[in-house]
Amino acid sequence: MICLGIESTAHTFGIGIVTDKGNVLANEKDTYTTEEGGIVPVKAVEHHMNCYDDIIRKALRKAKLKIEDIDIIAFSQSPGLGHTLRIGAMAARSLAAHYSKPLIGVNHCIAHLEIGNLTTGCKNPILLYASGANTQIIAYEAGKYRIFGETLDIGIGNFLDSFARELGLGFPGGPKIYELAKKGKTYIDLPYSVKGMDVSFGGLLTNLKQKLKSGKYSKEDLCFSAQETVFAMLLEVSERAIAHCGKKELLMGGGVACNRRLQQMAKDMCEARDAECFIPSDEFLIDNGAMIAWLGIIEYKAGNKTRIEESRVMPYERTDEVDVNWR
Repeated sequence: MICLGIESTAHTFGIGIVTDKGNVLANEKDTYTTEEGGIVPVKAVEHHMNCYDDIIRKALRKAKLKIEDIDIIAFSQSPGLGHTLRIGAMAARSLAAHYSKPLIGVNHCIAHLEIGNLTTGCKNPILLYASGANTQIIAYEAGKYRIFGETLDIGIGNFLDSFARELGLGFPGGPKIYELAKKGKTYIDLPYSVKGMDVSFGGLLTNLKQKLKSGKYSKEDLCFSAQETVFAMLLEVSERAIAHCGKKELLMGGGVACNRRLQQMAKDMCEARDAECFIPSDEFLIDNGAMIAWLGIIEYKAGNKTRIEESRVMPYERTDEVDVNWR
């Protein structure tokens, strides 16, 4: 069984082709970027419209397959930017209808967790999901992937991108902040906002803007301090979730999890509490089509299908609203 997965929740349009044995035959993508400013939804839509046909063809060539060889079409149905989600859904519906293939709409957040399980071999982890719009601590309990902690305002990636804009950097800003942070030498005190199991980045962002405008601090030190602060916040609530749920595995997911400093801090925390830290390769941390294809296979085997008339996108669906009938 072979599934073609379509990812289009935000700035990345990706196509993955995966077998039911977990073999990734292709994982192609094209990403919308800017030299300055953040993601502009209309521009991202134009990007996806211009590249989706080429990316599908490229993935099929990489897998050495024809579209007729595909058994299932999966797509990211939720959550994400409505504008970009619709491009992926349109492509998925067109392929499924024209070639008479089963259609599966999947939850993007859960796809991150399932591809992590596949590629790292972890069994029952706490997922630290750190991406642009999403910051959640997720684990399976009682028939659903439950959210044990999350951001109360903006996602960690959006926080980094917003700060990058203030610094005059382009989009995405996280990797550029990381490079500047490596040159930082002095930690600057910043607001540390952990509220129970949740985190908040809004006040911290305002404080950073004020410090940047004051001219008293270097960009390198501000980036270093921002990273150390927000990553410590994320790992505090992750550690608390591990203790609360009685689990011994931490899985990283999302584009921000590519950050090597966050990865090292996660490894140190897990080592200190005798837990294992699982980190997929960057290819599977960032948004990608393979994770959509793999979850499509999992759901299809569980008997889940999406009728064309039910394939509308759901930009605001939460992780814990999905019934997990495959575990």
